[in-house]
Amino acid sequence: MPKKGENIYKRKDGRWEGRYIKSRTESGKIIYGYVYARSYRETKEKQKAKMVSCNSQTINKNEHTFSRLASEWFESIKLHTKASTQNKYHNMLTNYILPEYGNQPFNAITYDFIESHCKFLLEAGGKKGNGLSPKTVSDVLAIIRNISKFAIRKGIYVACDASAVQIRQDVKPMRVFSIAEQNQLCNHILENPEPCNIGILVCLFTGLRVGEICALRWEDISYSDQSIYIHHTLQRIQINQDHGAKTKVVVTTPKSTCSIRKIPLPDEISKILVLNQKSSSGYLLTKKDMESYWRRTIRRKPFMCKQAMQYGRHSRSVRD
Repeated sequence: MPKKGENIYKRKDGRWEGRYIKSRTESGKIIYGYVYARSYRETKEKQKAKMVSCNSQTINKNEHTFSRLASEWFESIKLHTKASTQNKYHNMLTNYILPEYGNQPFNAITYDFIESHCKFLLEAGGKKGNGLSPKTVSDVLAIIRNISKFAIRKGIYVACDASAVQIRQDVKPMRVFSIAEQNQLCNHILENPEPCNIGILVCLFTGLRVGEICALRWEDISYSDQSIYIHHTLQRIQINQDHGAKTKVVVTTPKSTCSIRKIPLPDEISKILVLNQKSSSGYLLTKKDMESYWRRTIRRKPFMCKQAMQYGRHSRSVRD
């Protein structure tokens, strides 16, 4: 007679039915298989044989180490990801993931294993061992989840897909310029209307990202409908991912289609751009060699403006 928990039942048609775990879906849901026989003993033997077969397949599938599946996953995403995203994934795999996960089979990567690794990264990760930010560790965790799901799609048993592991991220308060500070910054820029300063002014009134303002060309500005058209961004990417030494600056499309947009220009900014436009084409932030300023240069500029504001040459408002 069947025992409780054997998953063997007698059907109404007189046959015996045995149920066993055949596989799991990508979300981890169990897929059952069934065997049938005229007697309980025969059904149990068939069920046992199927369970042994499935366990054997699981062991063989787990001969795939994390590093091997990570390499296959990385190759699979190259067709639909930008070079900058590929660089980010490659660096995170090399620096934070593969040293710990590389030789592990997926059945050894448990919830406790992943949680312990994330805790280590938060407390002592990074080159200096001072710990990584919660945002960086969350990005690492997202890659681990993607690789785990990739393994599941290939039919490999995964002990934990990392979906239950969460990283707490505290929202930092945003520092917003007061009206007086905005006027001081605008006054300094108007007194020093060099390309970088004009770029900071445009960012202040339009909310452009640093890479977008660096890639902005005069042809992207329409004075007739008083708008800026954003369809490029400037980035620095690694040329050789294996060594990571050489980089190059590229102008490419934004990461998402939502970033390709039209932004209205305030009247004051439109007038300032007209007064400071030196050419009908080329980059808005043009250096002497007719190339665009690099993002790092623009990021440093606001601090220079802040220092200038402290010495007080602030007599007029930008709207005067």
